[in-house]
Amino acid sequence: MIEISFGKLLLLAIIALIVLGPEKLPHAARTAGALLRRVRTGWDSVRAEVEREIQAEEIKRNLREAAERARQPHDDLRSTVSEVNQQVRGTFAEAGDVMRGKPLSGGREDVAHAADTPVEVPHVDAPRAEAPHGSLPAAPMDSEGPDVSK
Repeated sequence: MIEISFGKLLLLAIIALIVLGPEKLPHAARTAGALLRRVRTGWDSVRAEVEREIQAEEIKRNLREAAERARQPHDDLRSTVSEVNQQVRGTFAEAGDVMRGKPLSGGREDVAHAADTPVEVPHVDAPRAEAPHGSLPAAPMDSEGPDVSK
């Protein structure tokens, strides 16, 4: 801003006293003070508005950068899902061909023959459940269900 030293201010006051005279000087000083106050208030509001605009632009730029950073993983995920979807569709198509008796393409006839070969699964008895310690014995059972008469 404008730098006014005490000497310059005193010189302006003396010139104003000579030009305006002692009757008009107080009124002129009030008018000049009000004018300076309006100029300062206007300057402060313009400065505050410019600062708000700069902050708004910075926020918008940050949002654009964040959206760009979020878009890249989203696009990567979308392409991965698309690739997996194509692989799954291909696998289902091959499975449908095998079920219809068509040979698999791509040298995978061994898989087609493996699907026709029965697999023996050994029989394993499940372990019997034991009653926890301190519990009542189970009710005797017959072919109709538990005997609850006792």
